[in-house]
Amino acid sequence: MSVAATDHTGPWTVDQVLALPEDRTTRYELLGESLVMSPAPGLRHQRASRRLANILEAAAHAAGAPVEVLEAVNVTLPSGLVVPDIVVVDKAAATEDIVSIDADAVQLVVELVSPGNKTMDRKFKPMLYAEAAVPYFWRLEFDPAPRLIVSELDSGRYVESTTALAGAMTRIDAPFPVDIDPAGLPRQ
Repeated sequence: MSVAATDHTGPWTVDQVLALPEDRTTRYELLGESLVMSPAPGLRHQRASRRLANILEAAAHAAGAPVEVLEAVNVTLPSGLVVPDIVVVDKAAATEDIVSIDADAVQLVVELVSPGNKTMDRKFKPMLYAEAAVPYFWRLEFDPAPRLIVSELDSGRYVESTTALAGAMTRIDAPFPVDIDPAGLPRQ
């Protein structure tokens, strides 16, 4: 039986968060033992996420990479539960109809920076992903113009390797080759 987030007292567990009723207006994440709720993303964010996921899926298929590209799924980390905007996971980890993907199966996490989550997306979540040893972290910034910051895990922290700027096609080689111009991602 599920319980409403407002009826809970004390620290949260991953199982308790996963037992919350599905809510398309709110994302629930567990950071440490604290429940963090954020509003569902807006249209610009959703449009860019879908387009970037489609680009990643096509590039993975072209490269023959044994992965699956998923949007807004639960990922279990050593220190909690997050809902990245896009994840690229080992195909074998996505064969069952499960509620959460283990961080060990994640090759790439992509966060699209939302106005209400800038600090989380730029600072806190990358630290959690690095702690979980996710090899690649990408961050899509919208303002002043779309740009994709590509980072690779190096000695336990992310190091920026490439920045794809709006209006220029950029080749990103890992975790598989993909060519991208972020200009069109959020465009209506």
